[in-house]
This record gives sequence, C-alpha cells and structure tokens, in this order.
Amino acid sequence: MSGDFEALMERFRSRLDAELVIFLKGRRQATAAQAPEAEALLDRLEDLVFGGGKRLRPALVYFGYVACEGSAEARILPLAMATELLHTYLLIHDDIMDHADTRRGKPSVHAFFETHHGQRGYTGDAREYGRSMAILAGDLAHTYADQLFTSVDSEPERRLRLHRIYYAMCREVIDGQFLELHMGIGGDPPEEDLRRVLRLKSGLYTVERPLQLGAVLAGADEVRCEALSRFGGALGEAFQLRDDVLGTFGDPAAVGKPVGGDLREGKFTFLIHHALRLADDAGAARLRRGLGRADLPDDEVLALCDLLRECGALEAVDTMIERRMLEARTTLQGLDLAPAGKAFLSGLIDYLGRRSH
Repeated sequence: MSGDFEALMERFRSRLDAELVIFLKGRRQATAAQAPEAEALLDRLEDLVFGGGKRLRPALVYFGYVACEGSAEARILPLAMATELLHTYLLIHDDIMDHADTRRGKPSVHAFFETHHGQRGYTGDAREYGRSMAILAGDLAHTYADQLFTSVDSEPERRLRLHRIYYAMCREVIDGQFLELHMGIGGDPPEEDLRRVLRLKSGLYTVERPLQLGAVLAGADEVRCEALSRFGGALGEAFQLRDDVLGTFGDPAAVGKPVGGDLREGKFTFLIHHALRLADDAGAARLRRGLGRADLPDDEVLALCDLLRECGALEAVDTMIERRMLEARTTLQGLDLAPAGKAFLSGLIDYLGRRSH
C-alpha cells in the first residue's frame, strides 16, 4: 500500500508543480509590467513554494475529490493550488512570529531579506526591513490563493458550500494561531485550550477542511462529507502531534528547521503539558526555567529532551497519536470511496506512522 501512496503522491506533486509554474509565471509577467522591483517578492515566494514542501494539503483536496468520484482534473487543480498558496502565506507569517531563521533547510523569507539589506548597505533597520518584506510576500501568496479559489468552476450550490469551508479554514487557523501565541503568557494553559489549538490549527486546517473542499466540489452528500470530516479531524491532530515530537526530537537535516526551536520559543505543546504533570518537582522546575529561553545552550536542550523521555511525556504523546491514527483507520474502513482516493488516504495513515520530517 505504501508504494501505491508514494506513486499517487509523486504523480500528483508533479502535476501540481507544473500548474503552479504556469500560474506564477503569469503573475510575474503582470508584476514585471508594473513594478519589476517587486519581483524580488515573487523570487522568494517561488523559492519557498518549490523548496521541498510535502504538498499534503493540496493532495488532500485533490484526492478528496477523486475519492468522491470527481473526474474533471481541470476543476480541482485551481482549488488544490489555492490551498498550497494559502499554506505558503501562513508559513511565511508563522516564521516571523516564531523568529525562525530557517524553513525547509534554507533561510526563511524574513531572514533572507534581513541579510539582503545588510549586503546591499541599505539604510534603516535590517531586521524591520526583513520582517516588512516577508509580510508583503505572505500577503502576496494569500492574494494569489484567493485569486485561484475564486476561479474554481462549480455549480452555484457547491460554490456556496466551498466558500463556507474555505473561509472557515482561513479563520480557524488564524484563531488557532492566536490561541497558541496567547497560551502560557498568563500561566500554564488548561488541557482544553491545548485541545482547541490542536483542533483549529491542525485537525481542521491540515486534513479535514482540505478533504471537505475536494469532496464538496465532487458533489459528495452530507453523510460522506461528515465521515471524511471524522477521518480528517483525527488524522490532522495526529499529524500535528507528530510535528511537535519532530520539532523536539527530529533530525534537523530532515525536518528543515532547528530542532529544539519549540523549547527555545516557549511553545506550549502537549509534550510540555505532560512533562509538567509527570516530572518530579526538580524536573518540572528545570523545564520551566529553560522553556522560552532563546539563548538556551544546546546541551541544555538535549538535557530537557532527555527529561521529556524519562518522565513519560514522549510516551504520552505517542499514545495520543496512536489513538487518533486508529480512529482514522477505523473510520476509513467504513467509507465507500473510489479506489484511488481510498488507497491514497490509507497510505497517508501509514506515512504518518513512519514520518520523520
């Protein structure tokens, strides 16, 4: 089954990338005619778009459509591309908020422009310049996403449902980001707040909403859409929990960003929640002292990682992941879907189980 998934994913990725090249080339021509200097934003945008992304969300849009017997590729590709460019916008802005200097193994957009400022000898503050340029690049990606979304060919009733889902997805991920940034500044957040962030930022945004978009465009009825939502919510939450584990314990070369960054940023994940509950008083105090320290030495990061393992926090999160994957697999088994779509979704569960980046 993993071979089927990988082949399906590779064919889709190649097709999507070819369409993205054509679309962005058209946007570059428009920019070159009016403000050629602003092509610098497109350069960074293209570098990020084609810099190694997994294409998970647009693939879910596409295979949600295929799973529900959609067959007109020309209708689904603009919707898939919109989802990818929406994600690009969020990554750029997320890196600004997280003060992340790398993304996919390369300088993040704001870090690139900050360095560019210094190399060119520009006047003014290099960091503010980098942040401002990155905000504009993110805004540009969001504009292109909306342009693609509004171009989707669909019947009036389906279009209304698509609008509700797409703009709900845009709002939900922003709400989730707000809650995540706000968590912990007034003390340890309750578990319910962590679950809300997990639901909004990943359960809905990463899997459930993209699947819904594809299914609705294919004309799926409410019963099938609801079942796909249950599958997507469980798998999306598992995906984020795995992401949190990789952000602490993964290989930096594979993950594409500094491991330990979540600890230095003070990101309050379920790993931290379980560790503060399970560690002894000395361990919990040590974790609190290190969490959110931007200058935390590497050896202390490794020591805190050992603490997360030894106190049982990592095991607790692994159990959360396994439960959600089991829920997703059980839900999928009961779904009547087109073979290619079902093969992709089944393979995605297996992929998550062995995911290392």
